[in-house]
Amino acid sequence: MRKIFLLLSGAMMFITMGCQKGTQKVKLITLDPGHFHAALVQMYMYDQVSPTVYVYAPEGDDVKMHLEKIDRYNTRAERPTSWDEQLYTGDDFLEKMVQEKKGNVVVLAGNNGKKTGYVKASVDAGLNVLSDKPMAINGESFKQLEKTLDDAASKGVMVYDIMTERSEINNELQRVLVSMPELFGEMEKGTPDEPAITKESVHHFFKYVSGEPLRRPEWYFDVEQQGDGIVDVTTHLVDLVQCTVMPEREIDYQQDINFTSARRWATKIPRDKYRLVTGKEDYPAFLEKYILDDTLHVYSNGEMNYQLAGVNCRVSVIWNFMAEVGTEGTGDTHFSIVKGSKANIEIRQGAEQGYKPMLYVVSKDSDADEFENTLRLALKSIDEQYPNLDIRKVAENEWQVIIPQSIVKTHEMRFSSVMKVYLDYLASGEIPAWERSHMKAKYYTTTTAYELAK
Repeated sequence: MRKIFLLLSGAMMFITMGCQKGTQKVKLITLDPGHFHAALVQMYMYDQVSPTVYVYAPEGDDVKMHLEKIDRYNTRAERPTSWDEQLYTGDDFLEKMVQEKKGNVVVLAGNNGKKTGYVKASVDAGLNVLSDKPMAINGESFKQLEKTLDDAASKGVMVYDIMTERSEINNELQRVLVSMPELFGEMEKGTPDEPAITKESVHHFFKYVSGEPLRRPEWYFDVEQQGDGIVDVTTHLVDLVQCTVMPEREIDYQQDINFTSARRWATKIPRDKYRLVTGKEDYPAFLEKYILDDTLHVYSNGEMNYQLAGVNCRVSVIWNFMAEVGTEGTGDTHFSIVKGSKANIEIRQGAEQGYKPMLYVVSKDSDADEFENTLRLALKSIDEQYPNLDIRKVAENEWQVIIPQSIVKTHEMRFSSVMKVYLDYLASGEIPAWERSHMKAKYYTTTTAYELAK
């Protein structure tokens, strides 16, 4: 607890360009925002962060939509923000940012094909980086990213990616329960056909964010710019696997990771649906190579099977155009299971759960009463951090963990959680070695899966 207190206290100090403790505030630079995640970083104000934000971007719809989102935060009725966006647009926006260095933390969320180069340019300029995933989308960009991460460490600047799913309450509690040997036992190793860990997420191109229909930029449907699904959303799932199997431990991806298989497949988007989600009348020329039978094919789906530290893992992502009729408000869904010698810890989010994520504990003990007592004691032991957890028996050896709404963070709120962690790292003067190794291992895993799947 003392270590946490010191980090939080340190976060109230401010950071110079090189991330050493000092008196200057964090000053954000938003570079070429093309995804709504760039705005979500600014959904709330932070004492450590200057309200003036410098935006460098090419002219166009992407930056316009970004500024509109920030304006909505500034003018909302509840907890309005007070960001002052200073905009520069022009073909030389990247060179201008590097030349002026008006801030000390570059926020990246946009075209993934350009992102690795943006990270490198920022680090070369001595600027810290807070980046949306993915920071690499193929083997070549991974090699560049790996070198950039090493360069950042030698320069004393900090690169960090926005892993919002770590603080989703079901994911968080799943990791906590897995860490309790009296409840979970030892993690199984599994096999490629029956892995010990399975994580699957289902997403939708058309959905609502902050109550508004989400408008996707046209480049989002070009896998050379956005990346295949197997290197995009799977970044979160691979990160959760790593935090479960090797929590806060360094990973040597060359020794600890071995692949068994990977595959990819396309989502078909006809013109009328493309028009609905982009607002554009027709496919642009750069998407023609993905059009078959007058329909756009987007390779947004993928699955990988691999071992991490000997544990067999399966990660998959599926993109539908939109949720089924009658379930439009469900948003993205997630399934996860981690198998232990005493129990399995599962997250389910199907029709039975009303498309809301719910946490389950499935006992392998024949004495259900004794296991239920163990489960109650386990939850009681974490009551200070996770208050008022309860359980509901749903089958002979199966319980749902009832999570009070007061400790649930929405998707938007989780960006604030990541921001606070990053500010703590900036205040302390370094990103832990395990975090750096997890970033390398994560992008090695996703990009290797992509190369195998092709």
